[in-house]
Amino acid sequence: MKIGMVGLGRMGMNMGLRLLQKGHGVVAFNRTAEKTRKLMEQGAEGSFSLAELVSKLPAPRVVWLMLPAGKVVDDHIEALRDILDPGDIIVEGGNSHYRDDIRRAEGLKSSGIHYLDAGVSGGIWGLQVGYCTMIGGDSEDVVRLEPVFRDLAPENGYLHCGPTGAGHYVKMIHNGIEYGMMEAYGEGFALLESSPYRDHLDYAAVAGLWNQGSVIRSWLLELLEKAFAEDGRLNGITGHVEDSGEGRWTVDEAVANGVSAPVIALALFQRFQSRDPNSFANRVLAALRREFGGHAVKKAE
Repeated sequence: MKIGMVGLGRMGMNMGLRLLQKGHGVVAFNRTAEKTRKLMEQGAEGSFSLAELVSKLPAPRVVWLMLPAGKVVDDHIEALRDILDPGDIIVEGGNSHYRDDIRRAEGLKSSGIHYLDAGVSGGIWGLQVGYCTMIGGDSEDVVRLEPVFRDLAPENGYLHCGPTGAGHYVKMIHNGIEYGMMEAYGEGFALLESSPYRDHLDYAAVAGLWNQGSVIRSWLLELLEKAFAEDGRLNGITGHVEDSGEGRWTVDEAVANGVSAPVIALALFQRFQSRDPNSFANRVLAALRREFGGHAVKKAE
């Protein structure tokens, strides 16, 4: 199958490479031409505008977007609406909010353009091991693109989750769970670091051990073992942790649906706190302890 790939960042570039390795044709477009040329060196056809990309695809066309969630996706969809034909398919493979998928699919109906949402997990390792893919949209469109989904994913690594928005909804919850798992590992190793045995412990060895039949074994532990092997106490990085939106959306859904999700919520809030080493809230706590109990405070330098 021949597919247009729009957006050649860390995910889009490697997804294009994996499709090429599996024998698919790829027409590449990226805002910066340098990345387009890089994928061309690996066998892709290059295009330097959306119109050129569309002109190089056989009808009915498939255009896969791997762009930052939000306005940039809407802008590209609006541009594509004017140059695609009825029966063509847009696949939104970034981390869009599922409600945006529903709105976009509805808006494309009058033009006869089909829309699939594909939540993709695999990070920078996806090229090697495949991309777990969660798909929302009409079943006929999913079946039509099954060769692409199958070759992007590891064995049994893709699922049609339901109608429009279902793919990104499942991916959103997936990322919320990921927040909680990462926080638990972080807290566990922090406890080891504060223990009387810290000087005896090789954290890479501990992470490796826990992946040998333990109930907490996971791919995240494999990655943590690798990180500790490279930097035994992670002294080369700071504890500033960003978030890309899905954790916030997961907590929003928990509130909206009245579902208790304290672990995911706390993991999200811990990320917020990591960005403020001298938070105003903590200064309030210190001031209160001084006022009601005469406790010492640490003066700002």
